[in-house]
Amino acid sequence: MDEIVFLSRLQFAVTTIYHFIFVPLTIGLGLFVAIWETESYRSGNLEDERIARFWGRLFLLNFAVGVVTGIVLEFQFGMNWSEYSRFVGDVFGVPLAIEGLLAFFVESTFLGLWIFGRSILPKAIHLACIWLVFAASCISAIWILIANSFMQNPVGYVFNNGRAELTDFLALITNPYFLHQYPHVISGAVCTGAFFVLGVSAWKIREGSKDVPLFEKSFKRAMLIGFIGVVLVAFSGHLQGQSVAKLQPMKFAAMENLKETADPAPLSILPGIEMPAMLSVMVYNKPSGEVKGMNELQKAFEYRYGPGDYIPPVWITYLSFRVMVGCSIAMMCILLYSLFRLVLMQKPMHKKALILMVFGISLPYLANTAGWIIAEVGRQPWIVYGLMPTEKAVSVGVSNGSVMFSLFAFSVIYAAMAVITFILMRREIYRGCVDHSSGIPRRAA
Repeated sequence: MDEIVFLSRLQFAVTTIYHFIFVPLTIGLGLFVAIWETESYRSGNLEDERIARFWGRLFLLNFAVGVVTGIVLEFQFGMNWSEYSRFVGDVFGVPLAIEGLLAFFVESTFLGLWIFGRSILPKAIHLACIWLVFAASCISAIWILIANSFMQNPVGYVFNNGRAELTDFLALITNPYFLHQYPHVISGAVCTGAFFVLGVSAWKIREGSKDVPLFEKSFKRAMLIGFIGVVLVAFSGHLQGQSVAKLQPMKFAAMENLKETADPAPLSILPGIEMPAMLSVMVYNKPSGEVKGMNELQKAFEYRYGPGDYIPPVWITYLSFRVMVGCSIAMMCILLYSLFRLVLMQKPMHKKALILMVFGISLPYLANTAGWIIAEVGRQPWIVYGLMPTEKAVSVGVSNGSVMFSLFAFSVIYAAMAVITFILMRREIYRGCVDHSSGIPRRAA
C-alpha cells in the first residue's frame, strides 16, 4: 500500500505542477491583454491593436495547453483516488461542477467570440468579451480553490453512512482558509503575467526589434502592474500565513522547522540563522506570542486521532517556503530597480539588466510551484485535514504497474507538449507585432 500511495501522489504532483504552470499565466496575461484591448478601443490606434494581438496570441497558446492538462487532472480523482471521491464526493464535487458548467463555459464562450469576432462584432462588445474571459478565469479559480480549501479546512458537512455530505453551502464558500488563499493566488497570477510580459519585452528591446517602442510601452505597463502584484502578494501572503498558523499549526511549524514550542518564537532564515521573535510577529503582529512546535503538536494529534506520525515532510516544506519568499524578494528587487531606472532617473534599462529580466520570467513560476508544494505537502498525512488520511484515499483496485505506466505516459506526453508549446511561443515572440489582419476593415460600433 505504501508504494501505491507514493506512486499515486507522485503522479498527481507531476500533473498538478505541470497544469499550474499555465493557470497563473492565463489569469495574469488575460488581464494584460484586456488592458491593451481597452487602450486600443480608447485610442483607436493601430499600434495598440497590434500589441494587443501579439500578447493575445501568446495568451491563446497558454490557454489551450492549460485546458488540456486541467481535464487530465480532474480525471485522476476517479482513476487513482476513488476512495477519496467516494468519501467526500458530495462536497468536493459541488464546486468542481459549478466551475465546469458555469465559469469554464462562460470563459470558453467569450474567448471564442473574442478570437473570431474582431472584424465582426462592434468594438465595445469585442472589448467586453476579453474582460469577461478574464473575469470568468478568476471565477473559475474561486471554485477550484473552494474545493481545495475544504481539503485544507473541512467545513459545512456532516457524516452520513461513512461519507461526508454537504449541509451548509454558505460555510463552504466562506471557508476562512479560502478567504485568505484566493487573494494570494490571484495576486501571484498577476505577478506571473507581469513578469512574463516584462521578460519578453526586455528580450525584444535588447535585440533591437523594429517594434521597440511598442515593447517599451509593454515593459513599463508590466512594471507597474507587477509592482502592484508583488505588494499584494506580500500582504495577502502575510494574512494567509496567519490563517495557516491558526487552522493548520503543524504545517506552520514544519514551514519553520520549529520543533519546540516557543514564546516569543524565532524566525528561521536558513538553518542556523534566526531572527528572534519574528515568527511571533508574523503570527500575532507583535513580538510576543506562543507558537507551538512539532513535538507538542504531535502529542496532541496522537491524543486526538490515535497513534501515528502526524509531522509532514519537514525539509520539503521548509525549503519550499524559502524558495517562495526568496523569489518574491527577488521580484521586488527587480521591479524597484526598474522603477528607479526608468521613472526616477529617466534612463533606459541597461542591457545586462534586460537579460536579467528575461531570466526573471522563471521567478513567479518557482514561487507559485513552491507555494502549492507547501500547501499540499505540508497538509500530510491528511488528504482531508483531520478527516481522511492520504493512505486511505487511493483506489483499491489499481495496481502499481498501472500507476507507473500512466505516470510514465503522462510524463512523456507532457514533456512533448512542453516542447511544442515552447517552440510555438518562441516563434510568435520572434515574429513580434506583425499584422496578421486580412485587410478587411473592422465594422464600426
